[in-house]
Amino acid sequence: MSGNEFRGRAQLRQFRRLLLDWFDANARDLPWRRTSDPYAIWVSEIMLQQTRVNAVLDHYASFMTRFPTIEALAHAEEPEVLAIWSGLGYYRRARMLHKAAQVVVAELSAQIPEDAESLRKLPGIGEYTSAAIASIAFGEPVAVVDGNVERVIRRLKAMESTSRDKTVRETAQTLLNADRPGDFNQAMMELGATICLPKSPLCLECPVQELCATRGEHPTTPRQKMQSKPVHFALLERKSRKGCIEILLEQRPHNASLMAGMWELPHLDIAAAAPERLVLSLRHSITITNYQVSILRFAPEEERLLPKHKTRKWTKSEALSSLPLTGLARKTLKRLGLFTASSSMIPPAKTPAVTPKLLFPASDL
Repeated sequence: MSGNEFRGRAQLRQFRRLLLDWFDANARDLPWRRTSDPYAIWVSEIMLQQTRVNAVLDHYASFMTRFPTIEALAHAEEPEVLAIWSGLGYYRRARMLHKAAQVVVAELSAQIPEDAESLRKLPGIGEYTSAAIASIAFGEPVAVVDGNVERVIRRLKAMESTSRDKTVRETAQTLLNADRPGDFNQAMMELGATICLPKSPLCLECPVQELCATRGEHPTTPRQKMQSKPVHFALLERKSRKGCIEILLEQRPHNASLMAGMWELPHLDIAAAAPERLVLSLRHSITITNYQVSILRFAPEEERLLPKHKTRKWTKSEALSSLPLTGLARKTLKRLGLFTASSSMIPPAKTPAVTPKLLFPASDL
């Protein structure tokens, strides 16, 4: 096969059949695939943007336990939402999901739109997410194109990395099985995630290898090169009058480009990073930056030595889960044994829980 078209309708039907048969037999058992609740599917699609499935699983379970319905999410305060999201990264996704839920509840009588065009009008929902929700939850025959699908199509059709995105989207729509659009879209994404890998694709295990023009690695759009950056944070802890451990945290500015309004350990200037104070070193990646993180201990009375900052507070260790911590702060406090099991409990709901009709049982999580 060559070019951008299959040789006849028979070959197109063969591709769809082979792919769906493979998906039916090999699809990963994921919690959002055990439900037809559009809200649960919507949450999963937002979480999965730019994030690996394994990183999403625990957060998804916690989020759906705390906010089981769109009404529960809409009525929550933003810090509650960010606290449950903490550690998943890309916090703008959580803020937009929260805003969109408020719009749906306030303006649409809590009824999620059923077509991609209407879904795109909601905050935080773009072309990919709207197509995913519309096809998986409502059966609309609209193709999904994420990074995995794009890679599959470019290899399948031997497209150069310079090919326009429009060509990829048109090809995806042509390939789509309109009888099972949700399953087909998930099958394409699954193929890219588990078989048609960015490097060393598992071609011998591919269900559609006989129809692929590449059958191996194929030039794709190069990824941005990772940068390395050293950062330093201060650790100050004390015992309260009641014997509880308290940790000093500071809040990122609300107009920050990354993780606005989130809480973290106090930043330090490199000049204050005395080696004898070092208690922990770790690495942490955000987008295209690898941070070389150093945590330095200061005594409580040395708070005055820290760089000036508008918003700081002492927080009990058992109350950490009620704050929207940055992923790095959460990771650091866990490594230091300060984010205990009791502090990672899901905060109690402020609104009455409503059991969704189609939500999977908690025992499935």
